[in-house]
Parts: sequence; C-alpha cells; structure tokens
Amino acid sequence: MIKVSGIAASAGIAIAKAFILEHPDYSVEKRQINDVITEIAKFDTALGKSKAELEAIKEHTLQELGEKKAEIFASHLLILNDPELINPVKIKIESELVNAEFALNETASQFIEMFENMKSAYLQERAADMRDVTKRVLNHLLGIESTNPSDISEEVIVLAEDLTPSDTAQLNRNYVKGFATNIGGRTSHSAIMARSLEIPAVVGTKNILIQAKHGDLIIVDGLNGHVVVNPSDEVVAEYRSKQKQYDVQRAEWRKLRDQPTITMDGVHVELAANIGTPNDITGVLENGGEGVGLYRTEFLYMGRDKLPSEDIQYNAYKTVLEKMEGKPVVVRTLDIGGDKELPYLSLPKEMNPFLGFRAIRLCLDRKDIFRTQLRALLRASIYGNLRIMFPMIATLGEFREAKAILLEEKDKLITEGVTVSDSIQLGIMVEIPSTAVMADQFAKEVDFFSIGTNDLIQYTMAADRMNENVSYLYQPYNPAILRLIKMVIDAAHREGRWVGMCGEMAGDETAIPLLIGLGLDEFSMSATSILPARSQITKLSRAKMQQVAAQALELQTAEEVVELVQGGLIYLWL
Repeated sequence: MIKVSGIAASAGIAIAKAFILEHPDYSVEKRQINDVITEIAKFDTALGKSKAELEAIKEHTLQELGEKKAEIFASHLLILNDPELINPVKIKIESELVNAEFALNETASQFIEMFENMKSAYLQERAADMRDVTKRVLNHLLGIESTNPSDISEEVIVLAEDLTPSDTAQLNRNYVKGFATNIGGRTSHSAIMARSLEIPAVVGTKNILIQAKHGDLIIVDGLNGHVVVNPSDEVVAEYRSKQKQYDVQRAEWRKLRDQPTITMDGVHVELAANIGTPNDITGVLENGGEGVGLYRTEFLYMGRDKLPSEDIQYNAYKTVLEKMEGKPVVVRTLDIGGDKELPYLSLPKEMNPFLGFRAIRLCLDRKDIFRTQLRALLRASIYGNLRIMFPMIATLGEFREAKAILLEEKDKLITEGVTVSDSIQLGIMVEIPSTAVMADQFAKEVDFFSIGTNDLIQYTMAADRMNENVSYLYQPYNPAILRLIKMVIDAAHREGRWVGMCGEMAGDETAIPLLIGLGLDEFSMSATSILPARSQITKLSRAKMQQVAAQALELQTAEEVVELVQGGLIYLWL
C-alpha cells in the first residue's frame, strides 16, 4: 500500500481501479500514394479492428451496466457500418491518391461540422460520436497504442500528468468517479471543472503516475488530499465508512436546496454557480443554485479543430438560459490565454501568457471572433435573464470599446428583424489590481462587477498560481486582497451597482464570513459548494461579520486573518 499526498481539489471520496489517461497525437499529414488497393485494404483492416473493439466493449457494458449504457457503443458501430461515411473515404483515396488517415479525417470533419450546426440537440451530440469513432480508427491507421476515455465502461479513477480543461469537460461522471494528477493546484482549471462535475479530485501529487499503474485499486480522498494505491481491505473499509459519513452530511445539506440564502439578521445574498457547459445546469439546480454567476464560454471553443459557428454558440446559450427559467445567467465572453489554448488559432508563444495576449485583449484584436459570440448571445437573450461580462478589463477604454461593439451588433440584429432583450446587464470581471483601484470610475459605467479572485490574487501578489515554488504567496486572506475587495464593493454600492465574486474564494468557508462582512451581494462557486455555503451563511450575522471584517482589514498577515476566523475568535462575535 502506498499513500501519496497532494492538494484536495474537489470534495468527496472515490474508490475504483486506476485508468491512466494519455494524450496521443492525432495530427494527420497528407501523403500521396501509389498503391490504392493496399491503402484501401489498410483502411478496411482498421475498420475491422475498431468494430471488434466496439463489439467487445458493448458486450461488456451490456453485462455489467445494462442495455441503456450499452446503446452508445451500438451507435458507434452503426457509424462504422455506415456507407455514407465509408464510401466517401474510399472514393477520396482512389480519386485523389491520398493516404487513408487523411481521407478519413477530411471526410469525418465534414460530417462533424454538419452535425454541430444542426438545431436538434440529439443530432449535435452525434458530432461527439463521430469524433470518438474517427479517433478509434485513426489509432489503428497511425499505429497509436493508447487507452481512450471512450473505452471506459466501468467505474475508474483517472490518473494523469495533468488534465486540460477540455479533458476534464469531457469526462463522463457515470464512469469517472474521481481523478488524481501529478501537477495542478486548487485553482487550476482541472480542479475547478472537477468541482463542477462533482467528482472527488486530488491534484499536485508530483508522482502518482510513478506510484500507480493501470488497473491498480485507488482511493482518492478529496477531503484531505490523499491518494492511496492498492490499499488493504482494512483501509478500504475505513474509507467506505468515511464515504458514508460524507454522504450523510450531504443529505443534511440537501434539505436546504429550495431555501433562500439568508443570514441570521435577515440579509439575503445570492448563491450562484460557475459552469463550463450546458450539461452543468443539472448540478446547479440539484444543488439549489439561485443563478449562474459565471458561464465559462471558452469550453465551447475547445476540443474542436476550428471556431464554433454562431448557431452552435446560440444553441448552447439558449439551452442554459431556458433551463435556468428566468434565474440570472452571467456569461463571460471568450477568455482564452494563460493555460487555455486554442491550437487552431495559432496564437504566438509568450514568455508570460497570463499577462499577455488573452481574454478581452484577444477579442478586441480578433473582432470577427468577438462579434460572432456577441451575436449568438444577443439572439439567445430573449430566452432568459442574460447578463454579459467582459474578462480581464484593465482600462475604461477597453470596456467602452467592447460595449460599443456589442451595441453595434445589437443594432444590426434589430435591423435584420431579430428580437433582442432590452434588459441585458453588462458588467466586467475585476481581476486586475488597476481595475480594482479604479472601481469608483468603472462603477459609473457598468451594471455590475464580478471579482475574479483567482487572477486578482496572483496579479496582486506577483505570484503565478500554477507555480508550486511560489504557491505560499497565493493568499486569499491577505489583508491587501481584502482591502481591494472592500474597495470594489464600496465603490459599486455608492453607484447602486451589485457585486459578485466568481473566484474560488467565494466558496471558501474561511473567506465566506469575511465576504459577508464586506458586503458581497453574490457568491458564485462550484455547484457542490452551494449547499455547504448556504448552511454556513444561515448561521452568520452580517452586522457581526462587518465587525469581524473591519478587524481583519487592520491585521498585518494572512495567517492572522485565518486565526481570527478559524481560531474560534469569530464566535465571540456571534
């Protein structure tokens, strides 16, 4: 038995076999061929091997999980037997004298684009099936030997060096019960997505891939930040007991699902959720979310080989707004850069990508991309309570330019006869210290602020939150950070604006009493954090927490603030 320590990134306990996730290279080069018969035979062989794999997976799934779960693999087999896909590939090989993998990739890409532009959600999902099937056949054509997430037909713990945001967004939580990575921190996007998916996760273990192999029994303790490899029966029994205790606690929290979030002295605050895809709305509603405080739209742009069309985006935004049934939905415009890349944009490599060409800076440069997203959002606005938020705003000029483009696209749509909501609130993320300092001026022009503490902290402390060597400087409770937050909230309230927070700090049980005291109006967090936060807030008095926050602002170190909140001193105020 081996016990590996890391960072508790997503709460819960999971016990299952290890699944090592690798990232094969599916890039395909066009080659001219001389022997058409041999190339078509190679393609037929790859098809045969892929069908045999799928038949085995389908049968196993049928026996272990039942007919409904096996249906996905039956649909994949239908694709591999469809002459509408197979024949064009062979014709392309024969007529253009190109290699089989290029012919398959070109043909499949056309189908994927067609499905993605369909209005039917069912047909849009077929694009993902086509993509999975194509990768399976390419495995054999390219000689790639790798495990594939689409092969997963039993409960597993995913182990990886790291998980990209798009990796995590595509995990099927029916099978993936948890994950552990070598690198990453609590605010890395893989950790954030794990909380959205409601699966236990431990990141930053440094060496889990050395300590475990495919098929090992793994325990992920997302409560304490431990991963146990090949535990004894006694240890498994111990963790099963902890699992039950946590489930009991969650059952108590669930009783608060339909309750408003009101402090002891009658102050209502809004608890909203951060989401990455329309599928996350189920978790928001199940956990009693009062809105969506951050819709990370960049996940619409990831995991594909070109920009999503206006219709693809429109359908996603419309789905989220409809499902929220009038509850507020704050949509952040494209925030690419830093650790989120789009290979098909071929953006320049930068020494400091977090401080570079990203988010609103990219959108104001590539206005074609920005305008397409804004049009999709405006078209969808009539289906719910839409609020649009621009990320990484550093100057008033950036906000004014972005707003002007939005208004231009709104006028164009109205001229085209498209109905657009007249009640869209327009706000910005406050994640750059200069913006926090100038909050009094921004507050005269925006409808709301949403404080993005993940970046605000790293920029204020000049410490990369992904760099383990300076992780000690990632201090959400540092009085400097608390003073910036107070500055923003006070400036907004003087102008009658509301302030939310969509960084991980919003769901932090140590930070929540301070944020209540500082006057935060909306807390947006991972869906799984909503009910624990609601339980905590109902036991707090805003008036008393204002006194606690005032004292915290006068302290000198983050450690002193933590002692004030966690060390029992806070309860003297209740």
